Amino acid sequence: MDYSAYPYTEDLIKDLKLIKHPEGGYFAETDRQKVEIPSPYADNQLRSLATSIFYLLTYDESHGYIHMNKSVTMHVHHHGRAEYTLITPSASGPPLIERAVIGPNVAAGEQRQLLVGTGVWKMSRLLPADTAPGVAEDAKMRTGCLITEVVVPGFHWEDHKYLTRKELEALFESVEGGKERVRELEAFVKG
Repeated sequence: MDYSAYPYTEDLIKDLKLIKHPEGGYFAETDRQKVEIPSPYADNQLRSLATSIFYLLTYDESHGYIHMNKSVTMHVHHHGRAEYTLITPSASGPPLIERAVIGPNVAAGEQRQLLVGTGVWKMSRLLPADTAPGVAEDAKMRTGCLITEVVVPGFHWEDHKYLTRKELEALFESVEGGKERVRELEAFVKG
């Protein structure tokens, strides 16, 4: 992907007042609705109607960690591109693994929006082709993916969970090719 028309990521971080995100990358909360509703995903505890953030992956902060939000999250593309891995657990079989690229090239299968439902493990990363060795220094400083995430009902840390190594192994226990899946995903488990 040609990033030459994109702003420098350090300028985006400064201009949008982004800070490091515990999941990896950078973020800034842009809205938290004052209206609260009982969340069906959090035992009817009161949550903001919706929240939104800017979220940025950069060449140096090129991936997030596998996590789950109880609420539904809409990812809206601004620029760049990132691959999302979605893992939906199943009570009666192997988990469903889907990959989607959020980006500008819809003709190539990239998506401008990505809806992730409740109970789905997810992680994002810049595409390996965009962070491969040999990328020119100026391109590195512009390489990134900026999105907005809208969470409904609104985001609360109590409704968020990181995938542990033990949980990753349990997801793929007794699944054909499970050990390979664990090896493929273990770099995205926090801690």
